[in-house]
This record gives sequence, structure tokens and C-alpha cells, in this order.
Amino acid sequence: MFQGDGQICLALGNPRFKDAALQQTKEQRGAAAAWVQAFRSHGDDALQQASGRFSVILVGLDGREALLATDRFGTWPVCYAERDGRLHFSDRANAVPGIRRQVSSQAVFEYLFFHMIPAPTTIFEGVYRLPQGHLLRWQDGKAECRRWWQPRFDEDARPNLEESKARFLQIIEDGVRREAEGTEIGCFLSGGTDSSTVTGMLCKVLGRPARSYSIGFDASGYDEMEYARIAARRFGADHREYYVTPDDLLDGIPKVATHYDQPFGNSSAVPAWICASRAREDGIDKMLAGDGGDELFGGNTRYAKQRVFGWYEGIPGLVRRGLLEPTLALPGMDRIPVVKKGVSYVEQARVPMPDRIHMYNMLVRLGMDTVFEPDFLARIDLEQPKREQREVWQATNARSHINRLLNYDWKYTLADNDLPKVIGTTQLAGVDVAFPLLSDELTDFSTGLLPEWKLKRLTLRWFFKEALRGFLPDEIIAKKKHGFGLPFGVWACQHAGLKALATDALNSFRKRGIVRPGFIDELLSTHLPAYPGYYGEMVWILMMMEFWMREHLHD
Repeated sequence: MFQGDGQICLALGNPRFKDAALQQTKEQRGAAAAWVQAFRSHGDDALQQASGRFSVILVGLDGREALLATDRFGTWPVCYAERDGRLHFSDRANAVPGIRRQVSSQAVFEYLFFHMIPAPTTIFEGVYRLPQGHLLRWQDGKAECRRWWQPRFDEDARPNLEESKARFLQIIEDGVRREAEGTEIGCFLSGGTDSSTVTGMLCKVLGRPARSYSIGFDASGYDEMEYARIAARRFGADHREYYVTPDDLLDGIPKVATHYDQPFGNSSAVPAWICASRAREDGIDKMLAGDGGDELFGGNTRYAKQRVFGWYEGIPGLVRRGLLEPTLALPGMDRIPVVKKGVSYVEQARVPMPDRIHMYNMLVRLGMDTVFEPDFLARIDLEQPKREQREVWQATNARSHINRLLNYDWKYTLADNDLPKVIGTTQLAGVDVAFPLLSDELTDFSTGLLPEWKLKRLTLRWFFKEALRGFLPDEIIAKKKHGFGLPFGVWACQHAGLKALATDALNSFRKRGIVRPGFIDELLSTHLPAYPGYYGEMVWILMMMEFWMREHLHD
């Protein structure tokens, strides 16, 4: 905190200032003093002078104006509410003062739709979360929220491939070195390309074995520990492994569910917390995570899938409308095994982006009337998630399909989901966290790469893999994407304690007037035992919301 120039500044995080004088002020007097100086010199453009993870709040001593801002990916949250001409704020939605906290039915629906609540919505009526890369200026009782950072994809640039590879590697190395300074450092290691890259670079910059931490699951199809071992051997890491058990979940589920400031349903949160807790027990102060590589360089499998659907648009309209679509719509065509795939392909390809992304959303497939109580459905707008996603899609400063998908994921996958997962669980474990693959320098570098370098035909993140060839083991470059998947549905059917925990939570949730009791009965008795991998996710998100509500909602 710093007070001066008629205002108070509250600063979170560790921003780096491009201006040498501002950086010197930060080092000598703290980040808050540097922010005051930055805004005095640059106005709202002061935010362009900073990089890294941060949030900043400026409040006039007369109480008539304030400015709230968060970094490019919203990694230091700012939540706020306006009431009776006053602005109330906090870093947590459940701690915004001066308001009556009432649950928003729309937010509950969006949680069950996305498994998290996308900003600016929060679980509470009238409480908002500042979206990533945004600032809010409040003056004389009126608020204006706008973007201060918008990614700009330069799709006309023609970078040199070899020079780009060298620059890419140097940016990552510099970022890892910067984050490792002055702390007991460790890293997550899943065995994927991202975490393996961070592990290798950390070993390189430290000049000694870096401590890496991996989580495994003793369940068929859920364990990729062997790839983590390959990476650890390659780089000489001091590798620590832990296999999660159902009993670990019994302890971790309530702790993780109630730690967040609103319901959060990412099922890999509990394993991430267990992993970070093991590191904390070893004396680690800070963990490096590999998040961002997929979303900056085109690594998610759906990017290739959506390109295949995009090819349909290249078929002449007369052929599509006059021949293919009428033929595939004939009665019985969807029951012919070979033709069935064609029917499904055309069905999806005809839906424009980004609506197509959620055609196989569980709520959509099951049917809203099947899942929800009629009174609950009457209180919500089923189309609102689609409208919000379309706005993000249309606002993207890019022509290419892959860059539009990436920008979409910078919000919905990173800022609203994966980053809160890692930040929240490491915070609960008492460990700091950094994301070298999401540094401002690497983000800006990625926007200048050719779109076809990110998704080359159907090859995911082609440039990323080519640049790391020779650094990463070939087995890891060639492996299919996996991650810290959690076999919750399988274990909930096999482990008596976990089954009882989930059943108790869902039986309590059925009384909240949101989900039909009959659906919960079918989910537990029929759907989950038949398809534990698929329906286990629905059980998980309902269970996590119930634990959160028990802790944070009081009549």
C-alpha cells in the first residue's frame, strides 16, 4: 500500500515496469509507489508500462473516484459491486463488503454449463469480477469498464523460422530464470510438452537438478507417470512422485471446494492441490506451471477437429444445400453406420462458431428439461452463455480460424478456468506460482507467428514442437495429450467412502430447487455405474457446488 498525491494505492503481485525509473521506484519503495508514479506520468496508459502478474487499485482520498485493474490474464482477481452510489471491492467475490450476498440463478446455470463461472459474472447478484486485461474507472458514482489490453494477431508477418525458434527458446529460458530468482523453486511435471519444457529449462538455469513434482493415478487410462519419468531422466531433475488415492479425495474435496470464493468445478483442482502440498512439505516456496503452451501455440485437440468442420464451408453452397444436406436428412440415414458419421459431421459443420464448441455439452445433450427444475429454468436465460461467447469471438482481432480459437481460449480456458485452478490450489497449499509460458514476452511473440505454424494441416502446435525438437525427448513430442486427469467416476463406483461422500452431497443438493430429484436419482443409480468416466464429471460439479454452498451460504 502507498499513500500519496491525494490517493491510496493497493498493489498485488509482482509487476515489472518497462520504464527504468518506474522499476527503480518499485525496487526501492514498492510496487504501489511505482503505480502511483506510473499513473501520474502516463494516465491509464500506465498499465501498458507493466508486465507480469498484478492487480492495482487506486482510490482517491475524497472517496469520489477509483481505478481497478488486473493483468492480461486476470491472475490477481478484483471483484466489485456498486450500491447506493458507492463502490465496494475485494479480491474475492464472497468478501466484497457492504452488500447482501444473494446467489444468482443465472450464475448457477453458467457454473453447471461451463463447470466454472466466466467473468464478469460471479455467483452473487450484483457482484462482478473484473475480466482479464480490463480496468474499471469509477467517478462520482458512475463506473466505466473497458479493455486496457487486447491481443493483436499479426497475420501478415513473415518471420524467419530458424530465427523464430531461437527467439522462442530464449524467451522461455529468460522467463524461467526470472521466476526462479531468490526463491526455493520447484515445478509441476505431468509429462506433457509444456511441463517438460519448463522442467528442462529450470534445470538448465539452476545448473543443478530442479525439484519436479508429478501426480499419478492407479487407474487404467488415467496415468502417464512414465512420460514424467522420461522427462526427469532427460534433464536430470530431482523428481518426486505421488499416487493419489480415493482416500486423498475424501480429505481434499471439501477443502478445495470451500477454498474458492465461488463454486469451481475443474476436477483436476484436487490433484493439483495434492501436488502443490507435497512440494510445500519439501520446503518449496514457488512452483512453476506449464499452463499456456496449448493456448498460445495451438495444442488443444479440438483445434484440429474444428478445422475439419471448417472444410465443409469450402464445399460449394449449391452442392451442400442441393445434394449433401437433403440426402443425409432422409429418414433412416442416421442408422447406417458409415453414413451416420457423415450425418453427424454435417450437423455440426452447419453450426457456426463459437456455438459449435458446446454442441456436445452435457447439459445440451441431456436436455435442460431433463436436468433442471421448471421453476429454476423460468428464472434463467438459456441463451446468455451463447451471446457472451459470440461477443468474445467477434471481438477477436484476427482473420484466421486458429487465432480466433486461441483468443477464445485465452478467456474461457485460461483466465476463467485453468489459471484459477492452479492459483487457487497452490494458494491453499501455501505456495506461490508462476507461468513462464504465459509471460507477456512469449504471448506477444506468439501473436506474430504464422497461423499455419500453430496448426499445420491437422498437426497441433507444429512450431512449438519443431522449436523444441532436440531439447525435449522425442517420446514426449510425439505423445498424445493427456494431463492430470482424475478417475473420480470410476472410484466413486468402487470406493465406499467416496461413493458415500458423493451421494450425501447430491442428496443435499437435490433440496435446493435447481436440479430435478429424479435426475439425481438416475445419475447415481443408472448413469454413473454405466458410464463412470462421462457421468462422473456431472456428479463432481454438483458435489463441489454443494460443498461450497454449505460453507458459504447461510440463511
